[in-house]
Amino acid sequence: MIRVGIIGAAGYTAGELIRILLNHPEAEVSFAQSSSHAGEPVWTAHADLVGETDLHFCDDAPVCDVDVVFLCSGHGKSKAAVASFPPEFKGKIIDLSNDYRLHADAEDFVYGLPEAFRDKIRKASHIANPGCFATAIQLALLPAAKAGILPEVHVTGITGSTGAGQKPQETTHFSWRSGNLSIYKAFTHQHLGEVCETLKTLSPSWCGDINFVPVRGDFPRGITVSAYFDCPLDEEEAVALYKDYYSGEPFTLVVDSNPDMKMVVGTNKAVLYVRKYGRKLHVISMIDNLCKGASGQAVQNMNIIFGLAEDAGLRLKANRW
Repeated sequence: MIRVGIIGAAGYTAGELIRILLNHPEAEVSFAQSSSHAGEPVWTAHADLVGETDLHFCDDAPVCDVDVVFLCSGHGKSKAAVASFPPEFKGKIIDLSNDYRLHADAEDFVYGLPEAFRDKIRKASHIANPGCFATAIQLALLPAAKAGILPEVHVTGITGSTGAGQKPQETTHFSWRSGNLSIYKAFTHQHLGEVCETLKTLSPSWCGDINFVPVRGDFPRGITVSAYFDCPLDEEEAVALYKDYYSGEPFTLVVDSNPDMKMVVGTNKAVLYVRKYGRKLHVISMIDNLCKGASGQAVQNMNIIFGLAEDAGLRLKANRW
């Protein structure tokens, strides 16, 4: 069994990670570190896990006792955590923050988007797990970038409130969010840097812009991305390009009918829908921000690193109703 440690285990992504790992056939959670909840049962922070585990939060992180450490603390805290690891630590690291995503190779990390970098992930010891919006946007654009036909892109994305983390904020309060929509960080979202790095890796000559307008949705989880750009291919050719690129992928699916978010919420799936309107290719990309956009993709990366079936522990069904 793969021994797993989680640092920063009280937040949304860590709760989802524990949920997945408790049902993973080849992994067990050895410790769940949270200074603010030390000594408490895990289910006190993650109520959906009541009756699922007798694991308690710990204050210290005995990293040398595990094979892989998942870093689930807030952005800006992972580098300090890694710096505190003792020299004898030889395990793998999978970071779910944005600390190592940009210029990951320079930090001895591999950017963990399997649909683009699976071969590098297999050989990696340290993974920078992609951001949620970054994952959805990249999956919408990878085939066009690889084919060298990606120009300037226009993207709108709407995300659930869990994407903002567990710490309460004005814009995550139920009475504000319910029945409400708002745009934030227009054209300046922090995930754009990692998106552009990937696109330039796949298509070194690409010099376009990603015009991204993110939207806060009035629902807890899930992301819908709508991307469009000029494309020289006709619709049949474009659909074939996308289906060929993602053929054999265990989680990324190109479908033939307009999708909805309930197809992916609670799962590690990404669902894409590709259509042509005049000169514009329109790509819809849908994921669960806590699964494929965070913890599910992190476990997918763990599976790849340890040579397991890529979908181990991730055969999750969406709740349609």
